Amino acid sequence: MSEQNYHFWREHMTILGDVEAASFLPWIERHAAKLGLAQAICFAGPDRIELDIAGPAELVDMMEMGCSLGPIDVWVEAIRRVPIESESG
Repeated sequence: MSEQNYHFWREHMTILGDVEAASFLPWIERHAAKLGLAQAICFAGPDRIELDIAGPAELVDMMEMGCSLGPIDVWVEAIRRVPIESESG
């Protein structure tokens, strides 16, 4: 599988809600890995998780959908996404 055939996208994703369950961060990491996305957790608190995520735009959309449904022990109220500008030029 080659990622060169996809439009590569980078975003900062903020997940808001009751997200302090110990299972959620490992769940995010596993879900991103299953989708073939690169991710880095920037902040994790009881009401907010922030991460940078990169990969094909369609799969980043799938990551948002997965996080919005999440594991049963979290309650996601909203997800905010902001594109990360490319520094090449």
